[in-house]
Amino acid sequence: MKNNPLPIYLDHNASTPVLTEVVDAMLPYLREFWGNPSSTHVYGWSMHEAVEHARGQVAGLIECDPGEVYFTSGGTEANNLAIRGVAAANQVRRHILTSVIEHPATIGPCDWLAQHGYSVSRAPVDGVGRVVTERAQEFLGQETALVTIMHANSETGTLQPINEIAELAHGVGALMHTDAAQSCGKIKVSTVDANIDLLSIAGHKLYAPQGVGALFVREGTPIKPLVIGAGHEQGLRPGTESVASIVGFGQACEIARSSLAEEGERVSGLRNRLWGLLSAAIPGIAMNGCPTDRLPNTLNVRFPGVSGNALLAACPGIAASTGSACHEGADCASEVILAMGVPESEAIGAVRLSLGRLNTDAEIELAGAELIKAWNCLV
Repeated sequence: MKNNPLPIYLDHNASTPVLTEVVDAMLPYLREFWGNPSSTHVYGWSMHEAVEHARGQVAGLIECDPGEVYFTSGGTEANNLAIRGVAAANQVRRHILTSVIEHPATIGPCDWLAQHGYSVSRAPVDGVGRVVTERAQEFLGQETALVTIMHANSETGTLQPINEIAELAHGVGALMHTDAAQSCGKIKVSTVDANIDLLSIAGHKLYAPQGVGALFVREGTPIKPLVIGAGHEQGLRPGTESVASIVGFGQACEIARSSLAEEGERVSGLRNRLWGLLSAAIPGIAMNGCPTDRLPNTLNVRFPGVSGNALLAACPGIAASTGSACHEGADCASEVILAMGVPESEAIGAVRLSLGRLNTDAEIELAGAELIKAWNCLV
């Protein structure tokens, strides 16, 4: 019996495929080199050099000093290290400001701090999912230790006013952290331009393997480790580095940096084409998020009269999602979409279509046709 072809992959905000060039860069560190990068002999030296080369590649993508890059197991660990690590280093200030649209990797550590004597405020967003800076400012004060706001929303793609929020945070003596897992590799993310103190990256969001990431910590930022052990990663993140994964991560960052503008223009063209197909054929369909200031690959739409889960179930030729992969499963409206003021009866029809490097014009045409057909079958 002939196997069914794989569906068109439109869930790149959940995870991306590992690029061939990334795999090729990793293979020598799985087959030929095996030393501990902390060892003081030739087997360790080659591994240490590979880690430091990758550190420079990550630093090049986000425009920082390589010594400010600390490798982690991914974005969730990076967020925990930033949020809880800063809190541990500052026992005087006991207030954290975040937003109502954060990823569970930020919500979790903030909730943990709230259970351990910290106060946590959550700034609201406007109708396109952007944090309202004026409202955020109302929560800031001399008790604020850290502001943690995502760089771009994983569901809608809406870019957040990080520069403005960072200025407000620094104005009261607080530190600024941003979860840039979704934006790194898709748009320019500069630690210099944004004037931030900490920034999280997840490798599997930019065509590197799963299980590797990094935290940027600006030099001089007070932070304590969460895990106690040896002196790896300047003592901030102990544990022998996963060299092959780090090498792949570095290669993926290098590829992203060298093709950022070109790939962004290509994928945004595909995204706009998909929206054109859907909006021309489905009366009452609506876009969630900002129509302009958003990730070039992300299209979040509300299909009228149906639930997003039902639509995707009726469309097996497409792999997409109704929200963040970290809280998928229930047939209910996304908290992010609800926070934007969308009625629950409409929000339940939201579907996130996130495109990537391997998508083609032909796939987008086919995906549009299949989504339209599925919607017509359900209404």
